[in-house]
Amino acid sequence: MTYTMAAAAGVVAAVLLDVLVLRTRLVLGRVFWCAYPIILGFQLLSNGILTGRGVVRYDPGAILGVRLVHAPVEDLAFGFALILATLSVWTWLPTRSAGWRPGRDR
Repeated sequence: MTYTMAAAAGVVAAVLLDVLVLRTRLVLGRVFWCAYPIILGFQLLSNGILTGRGVVRYDPGAILGVRLVHAPVEDLAFGFALILATLSVWTWLPTRSAGWRPGRDR
């Protein structure tokens, strides 16, 4: 599996987790898309530093070859999947554990 295919699978899995499994539907709301550019800016900064200085290198045969601030575009897809999945679980957890009390099994 190439890095590109793994990144695409990560995005699909994160969107399915958000929309169908946890039903938080963050990706369908305006708040997520207003906050995401802030996260994206810091992701581009850190990716640019790590890949621009050669700390992280990629096999040219495993990526598309399109780069943004030194990093392959696949990194943006992985970052999107990671952020969406994390925020979806973070949003979902309080609703899941609202009735939980220490020492009491569900």
